[in-house]
Amino acid sequence: MLKPDVSAELVDRVRRGESEAYAGLVRAYLRPAYAVALSVVGRSADAEDIAQDAFLKAFAVIDTCREPARFGAWLFQIVRNQARNFLESRGLREVVADGRWVLESVSMPPESAGMCAALLSALADLDVKEREVILLHDLERWTHAEIGQALDISEVYSRQHLFRARQVLRTKLGGVGSTRKNEGNHER
Repeated sequence: MLKPDVSAELVDRVRRGESEAYAGLVRAYLRPAYAVALSVVGRSADAEDIAQDAFLKAFAVIDTCREPARFGAWLFQIVRNQARNFLESRGLREVVADGRWVLESVSMPPESAGMCAALLSALADLDVKEREVILLHDLERWTHAEIGQALDISEVYSRQHLFRARQVLRTKLGGVGSTRKNEGNHER
């Protein structure tokens, strides 16, 4: 995640039409935007499309970003809206892909296929905010401060969502393995 002043500078440069600034924002926020979209729609290919569409929309209306230092939070709201519109357009209410989550981008060894299926099923039991937090924290390695800023929640709520998500995953997975080696890590 970019520091607020770097985000603000890049947004200002995008507003002036500097193509390198577009690339800088995309590099910094595409994977997290994908994670946010995935937390809503649950399908990798759909999340990729939604994240890309959200960037196009964001750049088309970049002048409406009132707080350039908080570009990430603004973008993620666009991503969430795009994802919800996608689900509504298909008449879906919850994240379902043939009854389970699909994460093609996560390559697992064949012997881990059963655990992967169980993890994907357990992720479906989380609410959207918990999925956003756990995906940004555990996959993207964002700190709670970064997550809080990007999702417009406090660090405390980020920690609470992560704690609850891990409880659900632990219960659903029957205590097999760990969602993270160092679960007592208070910095992240």
